[in-house]
Amino acid sequence: MDIARNGSRPSGRGPAEYFTGAVRIDPLLDAPEPARVAGALVTFEPGARTAWHTHPLGQTLIVVSGCGWAQREGGPIEEIRPGDVVWFPPGEKHWHGATPTTAMSHIAIQEKRNGTAVDWMEHVTDAQYRK
Repeated sequence: MDIARNGSRPSGRGPAEYFTGAVRIDPLLDAPEPARVAGALVTFEPGARTAWHTHPLGQTLIVVSGCGWAQREGGPIEEIRPGDVVWFPPGEKHWHGATPTTAMSHIAIQEKRNGTAVDWMEHVTDAQYRK
């Protein structure tokens, strides 16, 4: 058994290469091989969001606070709220983040394939975000 104590892993800022706006990432889990699961608590300030991205084995989001948006390529922007569980299938291009006026936090859980849990793409433009 391994217990990772609260505060034992530092929070980090979401890199500008992959995020727009102020984003904080609090690592939760990164299971050792042969397990593949990784997870983090991600907090988006109003207007903050991910870039477009995919996950080789899919991703689950569990919204824990605030109000956010999520969109898969070609689909409408969907509102997500605390208690909502969002599943993105493997390879589905998508983004997620806060609304323009409300922060949002979610737990993101994904598995790694060959050491990779996410494939980052271009930023979501302001026009796409406000659509």
